[in-house]
Amino acid sequence: MDIGIIGVGTMGKNHVRVYSELKSVDSVAVFDVNAAAAKTIGDQHGAVVCRSMDELLARSDAVSVCVPTPFHAATVRQVFAAKKAVLIEKPIAATAKEAIDLMKSAPAGITIGVGHIERFNPVVSEIKKIVDKPLYVEMKRHNPASARVTGSTVIEDLMIHDIDILLNLFGQPSAIHSAGSADVCSVLMKCGKIPVALSASRKSSKKIRMIYVEQEDCTIEGDFMTQEVTIYRKPGQYQFEAERYVQENIIEKVMVNKLEPLKRELSTFVECVRTKSPFPITPEQAIENLRVCETIQAGL
Repeated sequence: MDIGIIGVGTMGKNHVRVYSELKSVDSVAVFDVNAAAAKTIGDQHGAVVCRSMDELLARSDAVSVCVPTPFHAATVRQVFAAKKAVLIEKPIAATAKEAIDLMKSAPAGITIGVGHIERFNPVVSEIKKIVDKPLYVEMKRHNPASARVTGSTVIEDLMIHDIDILLNLFGQPSAIHSAGSADVCSVLMKCGKIPVALSASRKSSKKIRMIYVEQEDCTIEGDFMTQEVTIYRKPGQYQFEAERYVQENIIEKVMVNKLEPLKRELSTFVECVRTKSPFPITPEQAIENLRVCETIQAGL
């Protein structure tokens, strides 16, 4: 299969690297309005450097769109016109309305996916297997300041990852209350009867990617960076020693098959294109993620 990558910024470079490593991919082509950047990354990974979008589309069976979000709609429309399968980096578009309008031009019979990469983190599938009756859920995604972020708030830049996981694991949120700014945001909401707390920051001095779930019989912690899951189970009884409250929980380390989420995502996309199957993260799901982001943004 021949794959094209449109845009070789931070994520685009990684798409080129991973596609070039996949045995299921025959050739990789790249295009960017910055021709020098495209040549550099193309030469690095043995990819064909195209001089135009039309040239890239003509030689590709499927493409990844990795351009900045404000250019998603115009770029994807060109891909749709060529009737090529497409994986669109998150968020799917600048707004939910723009995404809905964009999908009206989608041709029938092609695979369309959206790159919410954390869904492919093995921690998510492990948590899904373990969680039974959650009483409380908390997710944190904190980052140091990054020069690559332009024109987006921390909600659609970082928090949207946890929103996608939340909708996938726990259902539709309601009673959303948010506070913060363009760079720091805290949210309280409910998924059914489950209270949920989300926080995201681009001002942190420590990088954090975590999920915390309390249940009646245990507490579950997941770290998306280290891909580790820990379960803390209650002991049979608690005790007092020298007037101190002593709690000795049973700690379990879950065996997680550690994998690069992007490699899982792109290999899944290639397989979906080959078998003409739906990609796990559909445009409809991505649009719902954006709707939740916009509700949170409106409450700031």
